[in-house]
Amino acid sequence: MAYTPSKDYKRREREQKKMEKRRLREEAKAEKLAAEKAAEEAAAAAAEAARLEALDPEAKFEAEFAAELEAERKAKEGS
Repeated sequence: MAYTPSKDYKRREREQKKMEKRRLREEAKAEKLAAEKAAEEAAAAAAEAARLEALDPEAKFEAEFAAELEAERKAKEGS
């Protein structure tokens, strides 16, 4: 005689699939927000570098270097 899964088992499986989908959506949303925040920070750093470029070329170099270091640090934190 063949074994047929119970309705409870099927229900639990459906609920598990729903929870997995929800978790994946939330993770994707969190990654998207983190990427948007990083892009905003990069844009702000670029704007600061442009402002400093108008003041002094060496200050521009320092600002770009600091922005790169910050971006690398945040990339390591995100990983």
